[in-house]
Amino acid sequence: MPNNYRSKIITEGVERVPNRAMLRAVGFGDDDFKKPIVGVANGYSNITPCNLSLGTLAEDVMATAREAGLMPQVFGTITISDGISMGTEGMKYSLISREVIADSIETVCQGQQLDGLLAIGGCDKNMPGAMIAIARLDIPSVFVYGGTIKAGHLDGKDLTVVSAFEAVGEFIAGKIDEKQLCAVEKKACPGAGSCGGMYTANTMSSAIEALGMSLPYSSTMAAEDAEKRESARESARVLAKAVENKLLPSRIMTRKAFENAIAVVMATGGSTNAVLHLLAIAHSMKVDLKIEDFETIRAKVPVLCDLKPSGKYVATDLHKAGGVPLIMRMLLDRGILHGDCLTITGRTVAENLANVSGEPAAGQDVVRPWDAPLYAEGHLAILGGNLAEENAVAKITGIKSRKITGAAKVYDSEEEAMAAIVGRKITAGDVVVIRYEGPKGGPGMREMLAPTSAIIGLGLGDSVGLITDGRFSGGTYGMVVGHVAPEAAAGGNIALVRDGDLITIDADERLLKVHLTDDELAARRAAWTPPAPRFTRGVIAKYAKLVSSAKYGAVTD
Repeated sequence: MPNNYRSKIITEGVERVPNRAMLRAVGFGDDDFKKPIVGVANGYSNITPCNLSLGTLAEDVMATAREAGLMPQVFGTITISDGISMGTEGMKYSLISREVIADSIETVCQGQQLDGLLAIGGCDKNMPGAMIAIARLDIPSVFVYGGTIKAGHLDGKDLTVVSAFEAVGEFIAGKIDEKQLCAVEKKACPGAGSCGGMYTANTMSSAIEALGMSLPYSSTMAAEDAEKRESARESARVLAKAVENKLLPSRIMTRKAFENAIAVVMATGGSTNAVLHLLAIAHSMKVDLKIEDFETIRAKVPVLCDLKPSGKYVATDLHKAGGVPLIMRMLLDRGILHGDCLTITGRTVAENLANVSGEPAAGQDVVRPWDAPLYAEGHLAILGGNLAEENAVAKITGIKSRKITGAAKVYDSEEEAMAAIVGRKITAGDVVVIRYEGPKGGPGMREMLAPTSAIIGLGLGDSVGLITDGRFSGGTYGMVVGHVAPEAAAGGNIALVRDGDLITIDADERLLKVHLTDDELAARRAAWTPPAPRFTRGVIAKYAKLVSSAKYGAVTD
């Protein structure tokens, strides 16, 4: 029998005749009113390859849910393609879409008083948006990832969407011609699925698997492979058992589970966005997770996977090597993972991993042995200093120099910075500052994949630093620091930096510093005037009024 309010009252009393009449119109028969009613949040869209296959998965889920004794009711939710909007004003809406997705799923599930939820997502913000809603609702739920895209191929090399961004920089530098640039564009994204490296989508799918809210192995499957459809069907069966057993997300997404997720993000070399999103999900789940916890776990976890953007391989290669369960078992065997955490399968992490080998297979180098990691410590460093009084996040894999001190070149928007990069005004030793792109100031905390990729393409990735109160794509690498907080629009010291000021980025000391005295900073602050809001109407203006600091996950509630 159903466990929740709506399914119980809908079978009782003549006052519920109108409710039943409405549901008969969408296919309910007499016996169906006795079944649990579950939502299927379907993020299908043909606006992006990330979500292109989700409609098929929703159909599979619906059919299997009915077979399992549920009454599934599908509803749509939105997506913004980060890759398409990158470098444009549209990117301001990307992080906002996380909140819209969460709000829309919460609204439907609460408005219809559903007994459970299966959320299907693909592009970057689908996953944290769905997970924020799942945490708020605390009804039996499971997340289904739409799957990763397969690699493109050109001249014997694997390509991803980031290859196209970096090719722009190579073209500007004269390293490739227009014909070669066009060839990369045509080959980079060969079909359905989310961006193929350990970028934000695959990072978050892996984190959700580690949290215990999706099925083992599901986070690295290719969107176009048959196993992805079977995994979606199995997820519907698992949801039916979760509803029957009243297995709530609050029993799964504990403090220990979030620590497991962070450990997997570190071991796989995942996106800086995981910091923002895991903080936001934990906030909704009322779990006490702080940005400093990432630094604590980083010190214990080596980077085991050689994955793009700074490595060689893509997510489908990790899947072939053993997927996230291999990484989790390696961590479990070293006492880093909490094996007693419950998962949506009804089993603990340790029980799920009982038959998984804890040693990478010979003949592959996607996953390194524990005693020969890619890096001895995790790659997402939390920095402090007078330019990051509330902290900042640096991704420190794939860089030759872990410290840079250089003269600031300051830009008040991504567009200004990109024009300077394309115009070859950035030289070795510079530290590019992109500000007023934070959660409130952007608004929306845009990702800086276009500038960072152009710098890489120009061959300056090891000699130019970049700091921003905005975010970075999961595809970004190099000497870059994001999530600088307080942001410029909130009066953070990043707002006070001028061209020529010396800035130090030091990964080992976890330091972000401008070489100015406290007196000089105070004098500049006295002369600083907060900018007028860039938007005064619509969703973007509402977001700017509500959103918190990046330190807290840029949450709106």
